[in-house]
Order: sequence, then structure tokens, then C-alpha cells
Amino acid sequence: MSGLLCFQCVRTQSVGIVEDLGQYKRIVGPGLQIIFWPLQAISGRLSLRVQQLDVICETKTKDNVFVYVSVAVQYRVIAESAYDAYYRLSDPSGQIQSYVFDVVRSTVPRLELDKSFSSKDEIAAAVKSQLQDVMNDYGYEILEALVTDINPDAKVKASMNEINASRRLKEAKSHRAEADKITQVKNAEAEAEGRYLSGLGVARQRKAIVQGLQSSVSEFSETVHDVTPKDVMDILLLSQYFDTLSTIGSNSLILEHDPQVVGNMQRQMGSSFLSSTKK
Repeated sequence: MSGLLCFQCVRTQSVGIVEDLGQYKRIVGPGLQIIFWPLQAISGRLSLRVQQLDVICETKTKDNVFVYVSVAVQYRVIAESAYDAYYRLSDPSGQIQSYVFDVVRSTVPRLELDKSFSSKDEIAAAVKSQLQDVMNDYGYEILEALVTDINPDAKVKASMNEINASRRLKEAKSHRAEADKITQVKNAEAEAEGRYLSGLGVARQRKAIVQGLQSSVSEFSETVHDVTPKDVMDILLLSQYFDTLSTIGSNSLILEHDPQVVGNMQRQMGSSFLSSTKK
């Protein structure tokens, strides 16, 4: 039986499977390859590049919420195990998808919905660990498994958003009430401080008035002889009384005037002033 030498090319990052009359012969790498046709042929080629398989799995959480879990599996053929990858496994994508379903549906039901969102790394690690143990025997290396999305029903999403909005509003009201409390406390402190300073000012004013009266009495007694301090106080008190009447009268107010009131006021003020001077 005659045959011909045949030239065939294998692309970069690929390997070819050479069969001799349907029987595995060898694996050839990238470049120009010579085979003895028709007895030999390159029956198949395997890519060594990284491939990605996207799997969407429907399952439910511990709190009975159905979700769609999207998993991206990145894998490649191991060059040294190309024989196993080609002959032992006819549908690697289907095999990987089956194991992803198994892991996701055994992991997510143990988690509540909120917990599942924060446990993406744990789910991905479980998927990768399970696939590595199985697919290595078939000549495939699992590089990475990523949980790209956990998508609950639209009504569940709306409920979650409403819960979060209510929680935010509650926190906002709490902060607003705390701010109002602080404002009221500060206002009360400011009012108390203002009253204290006002009282201090009144006390200083009265002290200054008393000191001024004492000075006036002393100077008047030294200047005018045969005048007692009581006479000076009577004169000062009477002048203050008339000044007060003049100020009140400028506001169109009519007050009853009784001279006895002035006398009583003079006696009271005089006795108080003299007693304070003795002290």
C-alpha cells in the first residue's frame, strides 16, 4: 500500500492529536508537522489558551428566596495531559457545568440571602476546589472560579431596597433628633450664661451707683459745712425721684403723685445707706 508525506500546520498554543489508522500515535506541537497520509492523520486539535465558561444556576437560599447565581470558570488544557483531555472527556463544558450546579446548589441553601452576597468568595472557593479535584484527572487545569452575580427576583430586590431605605430614614431621624437635642442644650447653656452675665452686670451697676453716691455725699459734706450725710441723701434721692417722673412722663403715662411716698423712700434709702456705710 502506497502513501504520501503530508505537511500540516498546528497553530501556536495548540497541540495536535495524531492517529495511525484510528489508533492514537502521538501528540504534536505548534509548527509544521509531517504525517504519512492516508495511514496517519491529525484527528483533532486542542487549544492550550485559557478559556472561560459562564454558568448561571438557579437555587434558593436558607430563607427560601430563589436566586440566580452566575459563575465564571476559567480553565485550560494541560499540555502534558492532552491525551486525557481529548480521549477521556467528550464534553468538558458540560462536565464543568454539572459540577458548578452541584456545588452551588449545595452551598447557597445553607446561607441566608444577605449572607450569600457577602459570601461570594466562599462559594467561588468551593466551586474551584471541587472542579480542581475532578478536572485534573481529565487533563484540565482550573485556574479560577468567580461568582460574578447573585440575582434575586425583582420583587425581592424591591423589598430589600425598601428595607434599606427605611433603615436609612430611621438613622437620619435619629441623627436629626440628636442634633436638635444638642441645639437645645447649647441654647439652654447660652441662655444660662447670658442670665449670669446680665446679673453680674446689674450687680456691678448697683455697686457703681452705691460707690458714686458715697463719693457724692463725701464731697458734698466736705464742701458745704453744717450739712449731714442724711441731708445730702435726701437731696440726691429727691433729684432721682424727679428725674424718674420726668422720664415716665415723656412716655405719656399718668401716675399718681404722693409726697409721702418720697418721704418714706427717703427714710428707707437713708437708713439702708447709713447701715451699709457703717459696715
